[in-house]
Amino acid sequence: MKFTYDPRYNIAYIRFHEKGGEVETIKISDELFVDMAPDGAIYGIELLNANEQMKGEEMGKFMVINEATGAKAEMPLALG
Repeated sequence: MKFTYDPRYNIAYIRFHEKGGEVETIKISDELFVDMAPDGAIYGIELLNANEQMKGEEMGKFMVINEATGAKAEMPLALG
């Protein structure tokens, strides 16, 4: 999995798989798009207006939490 953020356009992308073959982009809302293969595999999620969508209660920190062990890792996001 790869997470990218482009502050020039304020777009974030969470990539689960490299796009290979046919992928359809499904508009969920004006600021959320999902790239999906015909078999239902999700290739990625795109967030427009990302800095507003990702601030939330973590205030711009990217957190990875292992729910089984409670282990956490976090890093600040450079969101404009």
